[in-house]
Amino acid sequence: MGSVFATVLKVHQWVYENSGGLVGHRVLFGNPTLLLRCVGRKTGLERTSALTYGRDGDDYLVTASNGGSPRPPGWLANLKAEPECEIQVGRRKMKALARPTLPDDPDYARRWKIVDKVNQGRYSAYQKMTKRPIAVVVLSPVG
Repeated sequence: MGSVFATVLKVHQWVYENSGGLVGHRVLFGNPTLLLRCVGRKTGLERTSALTYGRDGDDYLVTASNGGSPRPPGWLANLKAEPECEIQVGRRKMKALARPTLPDDPDYARRWKIVDKVNQGRYSAYQKMTKRPIAVVVLSPVG
């Protein structure tokens, strides 16, 4: 079942990217989805991930859940190495700065509620599947 879902996610991202954002902002489960573009810390190549997001004022919030895996997604390490990134919401592209937050951040619990609600409680289910604290990454548009 997991491989079918992974294939659906890849197709969704492909459609989002190749339609220029015309299709893909709200496809899977009706969740708002953005494209995160960052630089691979080892390869130096651009990496793109389609991620469900929540809003916190002007900021976009994404969750480094990796489906509840014991390991965080690779894009999190890439953003820690180079926080400057690009996000695409629908057809709109923006430069952004990424800041991962964990439970010791005073705003973490509030941000977690935002993203978990957008994702219909799935992030809480993922957190129960792993011992690592799942980061909520704040993407702040710049310029």
